[in-house]
Amino acid sequence: MFLRALGVFTGRGRRVPRKGFTQLTSKIGPKDYYRGKGVPTIGHHTRKGGYKILADRLPEYIVPDLTGFKLKPYIAYEAKSAKAGS
Repeated sequence: MFLRALGVFTGRGRRVPRKGFTQLTSKIGPKDYYRGKGVPTIGHHTRKGGYKILADRLPEYIVPDLTGFKLKPYIAYEAKSAKAGS
């Protein structure tokens, strides 16, 4: 009875390791493991400690010409509702 009151038997179940594979993170994996976010690199490191950016790996954004476009780029939070006929 005295040992149960101290939590010796109830705390024993918490020390049993979980079975199965846990997610590999930088804290669980090897010393030099870096998981990253799945984003491709845009260049590479040089031997002298620099970083060379490759032009073919840079993202290319195609933006249309918006001169004379009547709509605004965003809608204000307190915008009034428009009528259907106007």
